Amino acid sequence: MRPRIMPTTRTSLLLCGAIGGPLFVIAFLIEGATRTDYDPLRHPVSSLALGPSGWMQIANFVVTGVLMLFFAVGLRRALHAAGRGSTWGPLLVGAYAIGLIGAGVFVTDPVGGYPLGTPVQGVRTWHGALHDFPFSLLVFAALAASCLVFARRFAGWGERGWAVYSAVTGALIVIGFLLSGQAFAQVPGLLQIGGLLQRLTIAVGWGWLTLLALHLRNADNPAPVHADRRDS
Repeated sequence: MRPRIMPTTRTSLLLCGAIGGPLFVIAFLIEGATRTDYDPLRHPVSSLALGPSGWMQIANFVVTGVLMLFFAVGLRRALHAAGRGSTWGPLLVGAYAIGLIGAGVFVTDPVGGYPLGTPVQGVRTWHGALHDFPFSLLVFAALAASCLVFARRFAGWGERGWAVYSAVTGALIVIGFLLSGQAFAQVPGLLQIGGLLQRLTIAVGWGWLTLLALHLRNADNPAPVHADRRDS
């Protein structure tokens, strides 16, 4: 018989994943709409960490990252002994969370002429380089990989809807990350919508995590007893 998980602890940890994404999105939407000279359609979310009010976005990165770390622990507990996705899925979500924290600690460089008066191509600093690589890359790469891991897990459990949703989400994250990266590199035709592309990518990826947390939180037994016990 599959060991039972303490429901209160599991529910609380999974709830962190359910609120982390919406909290992050609401915070940067409000900041982006109220920041002078900031263009949400063009500028990256990370640029909100620049300037006198930048501490708000820094806190947004760090708080969301901590919540997602708790969520990763909740995933591990909820999927313990489930086999498929019980190890790599939570580990990848944990890596995503660490990327968020690092992206907040190491502030990005100016890009796209924001803050006002900075060059369009910006300047390169050591903390900006760390923000981009490894941390920002880790956020999107780990999230996309976790989608694919869970897609396999759900397929193994016969949950085809979730399997397809997870796989499509992973693909969209990769596409959105690549396109927005080109836009922030000032590639003509994309530079005016880089912020929009990135926001859509975040909405898709963070939204998947929110729904995943709610799906597992509402399941009395998130891992069927007949599930394949091989880790993936």
